[in-house]
Amino acid sequence: DMPALNHKLADFFAGHPDLTLQLLSAEGAQIYRNAPAPAAATRTRTVTFTSPPMPGAGGAAITARLVLNPQADDELLRRLLATLVAAALVGALAASAGGFLLVRLGLAPVQNLVNQAAALNAQTLGRRLDGSAQPRELQPLVVQFNALLERLEAAYAHLEGFNADVAHELNTPLATLITSTELALRKKREPDALRDILGSNLEDLHRMSDIITDMLFLANAERGAEVRATVVASLARVAADVVEYHEAALSEAQLVVEISGDAHGEFDVPLVKRAISNLLSNATRYGEPGSSIRIEIRLDVNKHLRLAVVNQGQPVAAADLPRIFDRFYRADPSRSESHLTHGLGLSIVAAIARMHRGTTFAQSSGGQTSIGFTVPVAA
Repeated sequence: DMPALNHKLADFFAGHPDLTLQLLSAEGAQIYRNAPAPAAATRTRTVTFTSPPMPGAGGAAITARLVLNPQADDELLRRLLATLVAAALVGALAASAGGFLLVRLGLAPVQNLVNQAAALNAQTLGRRLDGSAQPRELQPLVVQFNALLERLEAAYAHLEGFNADVAHELNTPLATLITSTELALRKKREPDALRDILGSNLEDLHRMSDIITDMLFLANAERGAEVRATVVASLARVAADVVEYHEAALSEAQLVVEISGDAHGEFDVPLVKRAISNLLSNATRYGEPGSSIRIEIRLDVNKHLRLAVVNQGQPVAAADLPRIFDRFYRADPSRSESHLTHGLGLSIVAAIARMHRGTTFAQSSGGQTSIGFTVPVAA
């Protein structure tokens, strides 16, 4: 029934213009074709098969050739490829732009800190970073940086004060030297008079030399100079050597020295002697005539050496105790012989203690002043 078959096949191939079906009889005659011959295509797919004998065809087999023209599908795939590529590019650009904006927004607090830090200099060390607009994760960084600024400000102020003190301390003897020399050159003088002037100038030169030597020592200590520790069997013996060196000054001040306790360990003997000498000089200068100075040497429970020089005399004000180890600091310039010192003795004691990884201490009450240092004792 070819009309019925044609109708059914036409319904089946409706909407499938890319499919062409050709039915051929056993003799090769065309029985059915759903569409005219397709135009030349770049590529086609063909399936040929033979049906079983069919009664409608006189019991003969029918050959079917089904041809698929994928040109429309290829065009669709090309358009889909172009669309996907464009979408990928647009998506990548959008993701990059979004990521850039998110990173900028996320790093905005850090950039704010960078801008604040860039505005800091030696003249604005008093400023602090404003962390009010910073996230919680950056708050510890802001706190630590502000603490660092406080330490830098204190160090810078200390350095400025040190420079001013150095200029002041050196200016006085220089002015004296210049004035006395100018006066000596104005007229002829007797040899004895010139000798007196030169002797006075020599004293000032020695004082300036001592200041410069002590400043060089402190500078080396600040740069991390290492101690040359040797085994010391008796620290009391070391202190006795220092006392013997100061015997003349002690006798003139009507003072006696007692050494209490002893210890042994590894120390830089020349540095320890210098520290004890400075402490003893300080005690001799401010000790009450007729009293005794006591050098206390003992080990505490933490195996730290505690060496203190205790003298009787006018106490040091509580407000001055934390600063007596500062360079060029004098607790009371009006105290006896303060004009003969340059205020670096106790600073050197503190430097020697730090070089031995130790600390200093000062106590004054009831007419008794105790100044010294504590350092760990090497095994």
